[in-house]
Order: sequence, then structure tokens, then C-alpha cells
Amino acid sequence: MTDETCEWQGWREATERALYGPGGFYLRPEGPAGHFRTSVHASPLFAAAVARLLGETAEELGTDEVDLVDVGAGRGELLTGVLAATAGNGLTVRTYAVERAARPSGLDPRVEWTDRVPRDVRGLLFANEWLDNVPVDVAEADATGTARYVEVRADGAERLGGPVRGPDAEWLARWWPLREPGARAEIGWPRDEAWAAAVASLAAGRAVAVDYAHVRDARPTFGSLTGFRAGREVPPVPDGSRDLTSHVALDACGDLPAGLPVPELVTQREALRRLGVSGERPPLALASTDPAGYVRALASAGEAAELTARGGLGDFLWLTQRVPGAAR
Repeated sequence: MTDETCEWQGWREATERALYGPGGFYLRPEGPAGHFRTSVHASPLFAAAVARLLGETAEELGTDEVDLVDVGAGRGELLTGVLAATAGNGLTVRTYAVERAARPSGLDPRVEWTDRVPRDVRGLLFANEWLDNVPVDVAEADATGTARYVEVRADGAERLGGPVRGPDAEWLARWWPLREPGARAEIGWPRDEAWAAAVASLAAGRAVAVDYAHVRDARPTFGSLTGFRAGREVPPVPDGSRDLTSHVALDACGDLPAGLPVPELVTQREALRRLGVSGERPPLALASTDPAGYVRALASAGEAAELTARGGLGDFLWLTQRVPGAAR
């Protein structure tokens, strides 16, 4: 083994290097779509729903000029879909793709590509499957119940390190106590801070995080850290060959300082249905009066059903934080 392979690290440091370091997984030319399927890739209905959400946000702000920030933008697929869906609807949309990879060739020139969230945004900040890839450390309770850091090598081997202390221990005690030997948790405060900074970038509008997630009463006993490569779930090995992801404690992310409205946390199924995405089949009578229209409606219903399915994409959680502001 090389020296790098033999090096023991906490999961946060190892994940940062594996995903975003030289040759890291998220910097590869094929992008996330080359390895796994998100709601954005599942159907253009998702981008159309985000476009409707953007329109609602613009109406709340009393403006027809609105910003859309896509955090964790992949290769710009969502913004491309939203620009198509808003064409001709009277909105002037300024789009920002926040991503650490290089700008892909052929992307719509209206999309500003940046590696940091822009400031003073008036509109919608949308983060689809971003927070689950913000690196975090992992803790495990040892035989005596003491929470210890889990250390890992580049080949995926693990061992228990020192006791969890400081802000990490405080976060665990508040949000994810480890109550029995062998229990594991992902220490989520870096995601809390990332989300708080994203919300703070808004001068007015809405911030929405969509992700694999859990809340205090339903934390996974042994954590949720896993890997994905080429469309399959694989062991989490921090060697740059695969995605490394874990579900997000979104209730902790939503615990922002006083002064903002109470955030809303709902399933994707509920959020998309509010935005007009339904998996209901078209009436059979349409097959007689408009066969081609029936086939299109049937295909759309199938895509909507995937986006809202129980046990699948429909179980994602949407965290929505409104940031009030006066109209221009």
C-alpha cells in the first residue's frame, strides 16, 4: 500500500479529499449524472415545478426580475430546464450555478458559473442533493458507550479514534445522541453552517434544500454513510472512485437564529403535489378522443409517479426557509 492509502483520517477530511481534491469524484468530466439519477435527471417535470416555485417567489417579492441560485449544480441540468420552462412567461431570470467543478462546455451563456454562493440574492436559492455531500465526521459508540471518532484509510478500512469532544460532542448531545455500543452518527454541524450561510446570502426570497434526510425521532441507528458508483450503491471507500453520501439531519439545519420565519419541512411528495406534479393517470376516455395526447399524459404521469413515489424520491425532504424583504 502507498503512504496515502495507509494514512488514517477522520471521515470529514477523507471525504473532502475524495470528492473535491485533485482527481476527486465531483470534479470528473462526466459529472454526477454519470453515476446516479437525481430528481433533476428523472424528469423535466422537476425543473418545471422549480420554475413554478420561482414564479411564486417572484410574485411574493412583487417583481418580474428574479434570481435563481442552484447550489450543487452538477453540470447545470436544473437551470437549463428552468430557463426552458420560464421562456415567454414574463419573468426575467438571472441564474447562478454554484459548483466546484469546471463550467461544462455548451452551457447556456445566461448561466453564471461560480464556486461560491452569490450575495444579496433576491429570489430562490435551490439546493438539490447538495447538503448530503458536505463532508462530515462520523462517530461510533464504543463498548463502554463513549462516542469516538471513526477513522478511515483510502482503502475503506476503519478504526475507532479518540473520544468526540468540543462542538462535535455538543452537536451529538443535542441532535443525535448515541445510546448503545456500536451506534453510529454523522456529525452534522458543518451542514448546519453551510445551510445557514446559504440562507444568509438571500436579501429576500426563499431557500429550499432537498435531500435524503431524517429528523430527531427517526435517526438511523448505525448512520447512513454509503457510496454510489455507476448507478449502484457500493461500500463507502474514500479513494475518489465513487460518491460518498449520508442522509442529512435537516431538522438541525433548519434550526436557524431567531428573526426568520419558522421553516417548513415536508416530503417531496407533498411539495411537488402543491406545485402541480401528480402521478394520477389520465382519464381513459382521452385515449379515444386524443390518442396521442393520452400517450403523452400517460408518460407524464409515470414520470410524476417516480418523483413522488413512497420509498423512493417522494420520501426526500424539502426544507423551505422564507426570508422576508420589501419589493423593489
